[in-house]
Amino acid sequence: MRRSGPLSGNVQVPGAKNSVLKLMAATLLAEGEFVLTNVPAIADVETMSELLGALGVKSKWLGPHEISLTNSGNISTEAPFENVDKIRASINVLGPLLTHYGQALINWPGGDDFGGRPIDLHISGLEKMGATIEQNLLNINAYAKELHGAEIELSFASVGATENILTAAIYAKGTTVIDNAAREPEIGDLCNMLVAMGAQIEGIGTSRLVIHGSKKGSLRGVRHAVINDRVQAATYIAAVAIAGGDVQVRGARPEHMEMVINKYTQMGVSIYPQRDGLRVTAPERLSAIDFATLPYPGIATDYKPLLVAMNSISSGVGIVTENLFPGRFRYIEELCKLGADIRIDGHHAVIKGVDHLIGTAVTAPDIRAGAALVVAGLAAHGETVISEIHHIDRGYDDLVGRLSGLGADVTRV
Repeated sequence: MRRSGPLSGNVQVPGAKNSVLKLMAATLLAEGEFVLTNVPAIADVETMSELLGALGVKSKWLGPHEISLTNSGNISTEAPFENVDKIRASINVLGPLLTHYGQALINWPGGDDFGGRPIDLHISGLEKMGATIEQNLLNINAYAKELHGAEIELSFASVGATENILTAAIYAKGTTVIDNAAREPEIGDLCNMLVAMGAQIEGIGTSRLVIHGSKKGSLRGVRHAVINDRVQAATYIAAVAIAGGDVQVRGARPEHMEMVINKYTQMGVSIYPQRDGLRVTAPERLSAIDFATLPYPGIATDYKPLLVAMNSISSGVGIVTENLFPGRFRYIEELCKLGADIRIDGHHAVIKGVDHLIGTAVTAPDIRAGAALVVAGLAAHGETVISEIHHIDRGYDDLVGRLSGLGADVTRV
């Protein structure tokens, strides 16, 4: 890819990776057919389909963005290593298997490597509900004759822990309360599908979820549209900000992105709400900002690589603080290869904006960092070549095609 811009036209935001994988795992809770629409065509959806297939849920594509998943009730409770090792979201089968079938044997999940992401909050929450959980270096073995409701206060608003405790509570006897629950839009999407299936959930969208346990077998298959991907929307806004131009980002949900939109506007990007998304125009040069990652509604750690790339060519100095994943600065070295001036100090990064970046060969270390390198490459003089793009494929639905459609000089080789 060579320096691109200005960008123009419109781009459609696909369904959310961080929602669809959890919705797919939730099909383990009920027999019947589930139809998910607005499904992104990403590698992680295929991986989750393979994992669910190994457990007994059959899937088939009904169209480019529509998938059918059928749970016939003949379910294995052992998740194979070769499937679990590929994606972090494989841990989301733990709650449904435990509550519906009484046991679950799952290897430690894989996925992006940007520091430790322990599941101690998942485990302690499930144990409060009556589960017995044995852990070793290879796997997690959980079992419970019957889960019961409990009052669980999370010490940190963990998305994964909220999701696993939520799904486990669906068939738990009595009422489960999750305090300090994560409030991400993707959790709201999961809750809405569970309610459509017949679950009883109060407090959707808040930090206090109340789940009244249902009788096993009472839930049913449903048709559900996946919410649009706020991180992909933010990626296309960042692309316009760096390359310049005037673009309609269709399907962007500003109510899901308030904090990051605020940061973009502080940098000088003009963002106008439209009936079906956002219109984005860029300034002559961006202004540097300081920001810190925090649980939703704060700045998501998935947005950080994009904002760091934008800061790298902004006017001034920006300081970034990573509060969620201490290892998530591993892509900084790659940005520096492009000419960025960035210094790491513990969980802070100090970014001094440069006039321009210079194209060279770089490597994508994870999904979001890979997308940020693509965005940075739009502003680099010369050719930028990005390897290990399988990471990008895990979370982005045709990133190259969508950027090319806006006029970017980017090709897949």
